[in-house]
Parts: sequence; structure tokens; C-alpha cells
Amino acid sequence: MSSIKLVIGLANPGERYELTRHNAGEWFVNLVTDSSVWRIEKSLHSRIIKQMGPPPLLFAVPSTYMNLSGQAVQAISHYYKIASEEILVAHDEIDLPAGTIRLKQDGGHGGHNGLRSIIQQMGTQNFWRLRIGVGRPLQSSQVEHYVLNAPTKDESTLIDASLEKAKEVLPLLLQGQFQPAMNFLHTQ
Repeated sequence: MSSIKLVIGLANPGERYELTRHNAGEWFVNLVTDSSVWRIEKSLHSRIIKQMGPPPLLFAVPSTYMNLSGQAVQAISHYYKIASEEILVAHDEIDLPAGTIRLKQDGGHGGHNGLRSIIQQMGTQNFWRLRIGVGRPLQSSQVEHYVLNAPTKDESTLIDASLEKAKEVLPLLLQGQFQPAMNFLHTQ
């Protein structure tokens, strides 16, 4: 079984979006990396950190807006010759309550524009997802406003705890031990 070689943290660029729910994927990547060693890779539409390993591992945050995330994922995977099943995409998930975190391989985009873009650009749904629960607004018409705003203090505490839990399973993912990672994350 393959292991994870690329971790993508989905986000919108710029200070305006830094603390919004939609940037939960970037929060995870920032938690597990040294934020002082990012390289801007314009041709890959991303900020990248390359860890030499073992095993070697890439972390990236697209420099595009969320709905164009697939440009970055496709460019990075092509340049570094990383198969789709070796990619972990960390993203906000409104279908999970704040503080819930799930690991999943394959599946549709569920209305998430970042995932939709990745599936379109990559031509496959066969990649891993770290689904970071941020909760859902009361009315579906408020989803865009909801994800483009900061979580409450209580939600932030729950989300931070779930990201710490995800950090603990990263070594398992790098070894291709997906089932033990899922068992750990999915146990409350």
C-alpha cells in the first residue's frame, strides 16, 4: 500500500482569509511544519516545504483561491511524480461538527469547491482527505458567508484539539498505515 508523500492544506490566500473556517486545511499544515521555511513556487501555484525524510515529504498550501486549488495539486503531483493515492488533502468540512476529524479516501466533492477543482484537474477522486469539521450554518443559503468567517472561540478550541489529534496520526500515514490512523481519528 502507498504512503502519503504530499500533504496539501486548502485555503484562500491573504490575511483577509487567514482566520476563516475555509482555511482549516492550512491550519493543519502550519501545525505540522516549520512555518519559517516556506518557499514560494509560482510555477506550482503554491507555498511549499520539502522535508528530506526519511521518507521524503512535501507540504503545500495553494496560492490560488479555493476554487482553483486543483491547479496547484495537479502541478505539484506532476512535477514531483506523486500518484493521486499518495496525496492527502486537508480541508474544512461543514458536514462534520467543529472538533470532529475524519480520514477518507476517494469520493466526491460534496459541494466543496477546492475538492471539485482538484477532482477536475487531476481527473480522479482517488486521493486521501483529512476532513476537518467546522460545523454547518443553520441555513444552507449561508454556507459561503459561514466558511469565509472565523469560528467562534469555542469552535476554535474544538478545531484546534482535532488538529492536534490529526497531527498524532501523521507518522502512520507516512508509513501507509491508513486503517490504524482512521481507527484513532474516528474514535471519540
